[in-house]
Amino acid sequence: MQVSLNDVKTALNIPDFDGVAAQRLMMPSLRRNERPWNQAGQPRLGGVLVLLYCHKQELHVLLTRRRDDLNSHAGQISFPGGRQETGETFRETALRETFEEVGVYPGALTVLGQLTPIYILPSDFEVHPFVAWHHDGKRPFFQPNLAEVARILDVPLAHLLDPANQKQEVWELRGIEMEVPLFDFYGEKIWGATAMMLNDLLERLRQVPITQKT
Repeated sequence: MQVSLNDVKTALNIPDFDGVAAQRLMMPSLRRNERPWNQAGQPRLGGVLVLLYCHKQELHVLLTRRRDDLNSHAGQISFPGGRQETGETFRETALRETFEEVGVYPGALTVLGQLTPIYILPSDFEVHPFVAWHHDGKRPFFQPNLAEVARILDVPLAHLLDPANQKQEVWELRGIEMEVPLFDFYGEKIWGATAMMLNDLLERLRQVPITQKT
C-alpha cells in the first residue's frame, strides 16, 4: 500500500476517529493504559515527533534505536521526543527534542497534526505525539546524538501497513508473560508505546478512501 502526503493530511483530519481503540490493537496484554488512581504526584509530561519524509520515492517515518545503557527504555525503538520544559507547548517540546536527538531544525519541518496522547506506566509519562513533514520532502541529514541514539531507522510507511510485518510474540516482561504485538522491521522489533502511537496513524491511513489516492 503506497502512501502519499495527501493521504496523511486526510487521515489526520478524520472526524471522531477513535485513537485509543487504534492504540489498543498494538497494546501488550496486561498493560495498563491509564495511570493508577492511587499513584502519588503527577505524571511527567512530554512530546514526541512522528517525522515523515520521502526517501527512495516512498514516504518514510523516522524511528531511532535507543542506546542499550540508558536508564529508561534502553535498546527500544522510539520516536524522538522527551520531557516538556517550563513554558513549552507539547508541540514545541516535540520539535526541540527532535533537534537535540537527531539534528533536524524545527524550521525545516511543518507540523501536520496531532495523534492521540498516551500514558506510559513504567516511566510515568503522559506523551503527546505530533506528525510533521520535512519541508523539501527529502530525507533530512540526520546528526544523531550519540549519547542517546544508537541507530537511525528509515522505515517506509508501506512496510508498516503490510500485515505480513505485524506479528505477535510471547515475552516475559517484569517477571510476567505477556502477548506483545509488534511491527517487525528486518529484525528490529517496534513494540509498546511506539507501536501503539504508530498504529494510531496507520489505522487512520487505512480509513482514507481509495479514491483519494494520488
